[in-house]
Amino acid sequence: MQYFAENHYQTGEYDFQNEQFKDWNMNELKDFHLPHRHGEIDNIDKVSDVLQNVSHFAIVSDIFRQLGDPTRVRIFWILNHYELCVINMAALLGMSSPAVSHHLKSLNECGLISSRRDGKEVYYKASDTEESRLLHIVVEKIMEITCPKEAVDYGASSKEIIHSIHKYMLEHISERITIEELAKKYLMNTTTLKKVFKEEYGTSIAMHMKEHRMEAAATMLTDSDKSIAEIASLVGYESQSRFTSAFKSQYNLVPSDYRKINMKLNKVHE
Repeated sequence: MQYFAENHYQTGEYDFQNEQFKDWNMNELKDFHLPHRHGEIDNIDKVSDVLQNVSHFAIVSDIFRQLGDPTRVRIFWILNHYELCVINMAALLGMSSPAVSHHLKSLNECGLISSRRDGKEVYYKASDTEESRLLHIVVEKIMEITCPKEAVDYGASSKEIIHSIHKYMLEHISERITIEELAKKYLMNTTTLKKVFKEEYGTSIAMHMKEHRMEAAATMLTDSDKSIAEIASLVGYESQSRFTSAFKSQYNLVPSDYRKINMKLNKVHE
């Protein structure tokens, strides 16, 4: 028996990847012993039996894989609160109907959502199952833990979410926030985020924020005695040389010259 356990311990990973556990004689796993003893583990026989049930773990893995896409999480979340047709979901998410249908198919196949037909219209909602309810709670708890002080309306339209993103970035202008981080925080696909942002503000996120950073820097150069290095840090630049280069590309002057000229102008107007 000890040989059997040790032998399958050594080859278990290979068997798992190739789904060969079904060929094992489960009766032989009774009185299972771990190769290394680091203290007793209660009910090790039962634990071992559960681990051999690969199909159960595969089901769970597939469900989590389906929720590995931010857009599907958004769809799953909203369908826990409303029953919606594809057209209305597409409008809420700022996506095309075919794109939404693609995600709905995946969620439906793994049993997280269900549908009903009323005439020509098909309506979708989260499945009335314990698994779906638990996942809904997990999603909301994670969002609550991630942003305990910031209320994010995940049911808002794409344009409203972009406006929230814009406000958030201006409030954190000293930080370098990536598009991936924003997509995760606001549960929006990165491609949609960039597309809708450009539609709303006429330029890319990087260019738009650079303009705001330089405007904030210009104000501080004129109205404060902060050092250039300090101002650079306050508008999100760790390197003073990079800040100087960015500022010059915006105003055709290096920060020190911009400050001198504006100080002289201020004295003239006094």
